[in-house]
Amino acid sequence: MTVSKTKATLVDVARQLFAKMGVENTTMNDIALASGRGRRTLYTYFKSKEEIYLAVVASELDILSDKMRRVAEMRIPPDEKLIELIYTHLDAVKEVVYRNGTLRANFFRDIWRVEKVRKRFDAKEIVLFKDVLKEGIEKGVFEVDDVDMTAEIMHYAVKGIEAPYIRGHVGAHLDDGTRDRYVKRLVMGALGKKAV
Repeated sequence: MTVSKTKATLVDVARQLFAKMGVENTTMNDIALASGRGRRTLYTYFKSKEEIYLAVVASELDILSDKMRRVAEMRIPPDEKLIELIYTHLDAVKEVVYRNGTLRANFFRDIWRVEKVRKRFDAKEIVLFKDVLKEGIEKGVFEVDDVDMTAEIMHYAVKGIEAPYIRGHVGAHLDDGTRDRYVKRLVMGALGKKAV
């Protein structure tokens, strides 16, 4: 097995154990045993449980980043693409949190630890927002004075509603169509386009 496959296996096993038993209740020995690798192999790749936890978070963010990139590459109008990016981000984060069971609690409790790992994802997402905004400007769909600032504001706005969205506090009393109209009106209004 190659180095990257071994490391990926260890990360996946750790993710499953963290989700099932919680990060605090999982030991490095548990991960080594469940992966079928020795402790020596595990410690070759990860010096501590903290390090493997951050690798799990980074792995999940890489999956989210790939989903976002695929949306940005879609051949749809920029206004639709922007809304799709927002929902893809929120739904993918929600999926990661729910799929990872008790890791969910750590995601919220250890937000500063997660933030260290998120920096790379955040930077990629801002670039995707910039690209879609530029496409929209070129096609006459958006009126934006400062693409960089607008992309950053969009990123941080979406990031800021992750926790309420995951917990079902955003638009829970609305049907999907009504919620979508509010989101489109807000986003498109800010970008100089009248939402229908």
